[in-house]
Amino acid sequence: MNRTAGITGSALGIVVLGLSFALGAQAQSGANANANADPERGREVYYAHACYGCHGYNGETGARDLVGTGSPLVENVDVFIAYLRGRADYLPLFPSTRMPSYSAAALNDADARDLFAYIRSFERNEPAIEEARALREILEAAENEGG
Repeated sequence: MNRTAGITGSALGIVVLGLSFALGAQAQSGANANANADPERGREVYYAHACYGCHGYNGETGARDLVGTGSPLVENVDVFIAYLRGRADYLPLFPSTRMPSYSAAALNDADARDLFAYIRSFERNEPAIEEARALREILEAAENEGG
């Protein structure tokens, strides 16, 4: 990645973070705006746009977790859509291998709201350590070797 692309990507992140704080007061209205969103339709959008390629099939197994990160990008629908649009407006000038750009022509607002609703339906699903026999055996073997 060239230096300009890194600076622009960082600047975009700062703008989106600032936008998330500005929209924080509107979080309830964002939730209301997403009240008619359809998570099942969002699931179709998630698969059609191959989001699972980086975010996994459940949002927690891919290269970029969507679940439990505390990211403001997946807390408010308006911030989420602003992030998608911001990428479309700025990052095509500095291509990278990161998340694709999504202009309104590529992903309309209704589909983006449905996608957001689907992402918000994700839940952490990892088993407790006690339930993961293979992991427990690895940890026990490591303790035995170290002690």
